[in-house]
Amino acid sequence: MPLFIHWNPDLTALHLGPVSVRWYSLCWIIGLLGAYLCVRKLYIQQKYGEEKFEPLFLYCFCGIIIGARLGHCIFYQPEYFLTSAKGIFEMLLPVKLYGTGISDSLSSGLWHFTGYEGLASHGGSIGAITAIWLYCRNQKMQLLSVIDMVAIATPITCTFIRLGNLMNSEIIGKPTDLPWAFIFERVDLQPRHPGQLYEALFYALVAIVLWTIYSRNDRRNAGNASPAPQNSKGRYIGTGLYFGLLLLSIFTFRFLIEYTKEEQVDFENGMLFNMGQLLSVPFIIAGALFTARGMRKG
Repeated sequence: MPLFIHWNPDLTALHLGPVSVRWYSLCWIIGLLGAYLCVRKLYIQQKYGEEKFEPLFLYCFCGIIIGARLGHCIFYQPEYFLTSAKGIFEMLLPVKLYGTGISDSLSSGLWHFTGYEGLASHGGSIGAITAIWLYCRNQKMQLLSVIDMVAIATPITCTFIRLGNLMNSEIIGKPTDLPWAFIFERVDLQPRHPGQLYEALFYALVAIVLWTIYSRNDRRNAGNASPAPQNSKGRYIGTGLYFGLLLLSIFTFRFLIEYTKEEQVDFENGMLFNMGQLLSVPFIIAGALFTARGMRKG
């Protein structure tokens, strides 16, 4: 008999006085902190001034959160969030309303702070790219140089976000009899694919591969490059190679891993490709084009 893994961890990681910190929030914080430290290190190695780096985190943080939230609401639940003032209110603010309308819920106390329940990685990717574009315009930075450095660090955040999903027992996989299957007791008693863990492990591998490519090419060349911040500092930084490899690897894997996941929303049942797969296709194409361009330029 296979020894399935029974999974039902406490959602709360720690208590700070009256404040409870959930595992999901803690994973987000660790993932963002890891990316922050990684990009900061890249800025220093590539001879960009720290004054240029400091605004980048705020741009990316806001872009990811806004994009991920809007992406979930628009792509997966438009019939709820886009058809009423109450839905739009819940889309923009991290609360749940239980009354018949906004004023009724607020005046009667029929609301509850939930945090943003529902964040889509595709929307977060679009939001991050948009935020980086705005940052580069305001800071007079070279877009491909910045987006390559952020791409090297992005899998760190992706890894911890999926670990947060695992701690929440969400985005569960389809039933399976594989010996490493998880029984998500908060959901049901069926052994299922731990899709969140598959993704987390793959994203960690992507982070190692991108950093290895960088270490063997761009970190070695950075010391001999011109310190002028408008020029790329290495062989591949600024060509779009890292950005292309990130999109191509992560979204190709995301397309394939969807076959092991349960559908997130009812309208996906019976579709040849679910929403996650359809949204991955443009990113895969873009990733292939940027990878080819980066290899040619580099």
